[in-house]
Amino acid sequence: MLIDKFIQYITTVRRYSARTQSVYRDVLQQFAAYSCPEVTDAGLLVAMTPTAIRNYEVWLMDGKKENPRTVNQHLSVLSSFGRYLMKEGLLDANPARSVSRPKQEKRLPVFYRASSMEEYFDRTAAFASEENLDQITGDDKVSREWYRRRLGRMVVSMLYGTGIRRAELISLDIRNVDFSREVLHVRGKGDKMREIPLIASLCHEICLYLQATETMLGCKRPADAPLLVTEKGARLYPMAVQRIVSEQLGNVSSISGRKSPHVLRHTLATGLLDKGADLNSIKELLGHSSLAATQVYTHNSIEKLKNVYNNAHPRAKRGGNNGD
Repeated sequence: MLIDKFIQYITTVRRYSARTQSVYRDVLQQFAAYSCPEVTDAGLLVAMTPTAIRNYEVWLMDGKKENPRTVNQHLSVLSSFGRYLMKEGLLDANPARSVSRPKQEKRLPVFYRASSMEEYFDRTAAFASEENLDQITGDDKVSREWYRRRLGRMVVSMLYGTGIRRAELISLDIRNVDFSREVLHVRGKGDKMREIPLIASLCHEICLYLQATETMLGCKRPADAPLLVTEKGARLYPMAVQRIVSEQLGNVSSISGRKSPHVLRHTLATGLLDKGADLNSIKELLGHSSLAATQVYTHNSIEKLKNVYNNAHPRAKRGGNNGD
């Protein structure tokens, strides 16, 4: 099937994540089921026309009541599929290119206040300290509890300290941490490698965490072992990271909104921009493929500037009226 070959292509050549592969497959199967009386390669090729894709778009919006963001995602997948079919010589042009897309509101990245993060790190300092390292002595109830707390703090520290994605965090091995240069080697989207600087305190926390892990597991771990593991030594998985972040930030009184790894990424980017970091540096840090993806963070800074302006500007305080 063409869909299977395309998924194989984005897996082996484009190096898309497992989650992205799943999304692409679901979209293409849904489009095929809607457009083809019988889901065959020939039927799918016949359905890859601007008219058929436009009809599918209308069905998503009016029939399924999907929001513009979801519809745009479907059209992006079909456009990617169209490019692949052109590459394989099966289409002369990409039909999705000529289909207009619904407008969607730009959502500003959600982020946590710096004071909230400071509250979290102050509250959890004991779980990252050298003094409490001896609480982990082996595989017993007390050790497991202290290890889970140290792991939870380590997950938040890594996400907030480096701005990496959840999938990137999970894929880290011990060898990805260069302690001598204080940098982290990260394999991101599209199989691209990048280096992220590590502050000294984070390097120290990683060292202590690795000591705790070896004590917990009762063995020395090789360089190609997973960096972050459960108390049984298994590599973390996506929902485990989500659960850890939710639990860790759930005890911070000033954080009431969504608690997720990606918000920690937004928080670092917003904080760096507010402190004067240039967009290109933030782009490289986050592993964005284009500057446009990074520029979304400027909106938060502009909103902050508007608040300062409205509170401090003499004319703004008077509602913009002239005179005494």
